[in-house]
Amino acid sequence: MTLMTDAVAHAPVRESVYRPRAALDLMRTVGMLRRGAGDPTMVVDGQRIWMAFRTDAAVATLCLRRGSEGIHAAAWGPGAEEALDAVPRLCGADDDDTGFDVSMHPKLGEVARRHPGIRMARTGRVFDALACAIIEQKVTGMQAFGAWRQLVSRFGQRAPGPTPRPMFASPSHEVWRGIPSWEWHRAAVEPPQSRTIVAAARRGASVERAALAAEDGAARDRVLTSLPGVGVWTSAETRIRALGDPDAVSVGDYHLAHEVGFALTGHRTDDDGMLELLAPWSGHRQRIIRLIWASGSREPRRGARLAPEDHRDR
Repeated sequence: MTLMTDAVAHAPVRESVYRPRAALDLMRTVGMLRRGAGDPTMVVDGQRIWMAFRTDAAVATLCLRRGSEGIHAAAWGPGAEEALDAVPRLCGADDDDTGFDVSMHPKLGEVARRHPGIRMARTGRVFDALACAIIEQKVTGMQAFGAWRQLVSRFGQRAPGPTPRPMFASPSHEVWRGIPSWEWHRAAVEPPQSRTIVAAARRGASVERAALAAEDGAARDRVLTSLPGVGVWTSAETRIRALGDPDAVSVGDYHLAHEVGFALTGHRTDDDGMLELLAPWSGHRQRIIRLIWASGSREPRRGARLAPEDHRDR
């Protein structure tokens, strides 16, 4: 494990308080960005959320916690001011739920009443979300989270501040492009996914600018799916995490259609059936999915869990 140097651990801190205009569930809004318990870019430590990421200035560490006055934010590193500026967007300040109505579905209405503070977080970090989503293509969450942890810890940049464990910001476009083939293999990332990330990194800055400038989900999909190896599932996952898109639906997900069908009708369905069920909430379909996760409703598992394959010795 990388040792924490004095310069990293004792970086000066900057602080602010964000006072949301509406109810905010910090863990269900920002906490959902974590990619597994070992995510090197994000740690949930009690009621505190720690995040490490790159800014225009440099790497920053951000810590969020709820207090009596609002969301207390502390940031370390050269990018600390930019990190503090990002807090409102992370906490859903740009999230407009005008017209969202679940009264037609009493069970969802009850979930919405119990969880009024679920907002759509917006990180603005398109390529970070895209790289993570590509790694998650066609593998189990356990495999994807392990690969993400290994690659970011190996090639990312150490985060400043008194983090509860060593944390790292994800690599820059240039670093992703330079990861050698054997390191992808060691992290158990298959060649199609590693090639997709490397190819996307070559256009990383332009893709980020175009995705951030796109006016709606369809335009964002056109930008992201123009990359070889990026389909609608990967685009949706990127839109959800980086852009706080309230209408994104991860079509093609192994479990999502079954869970949505079970929660809304008591029976599993396929992608077409899921889209039909979600159609009444067009513009807010991701909000419905968030409420389903918050409800705790899960389709009973009927078979053995998918066993991860290890191709590293082949």
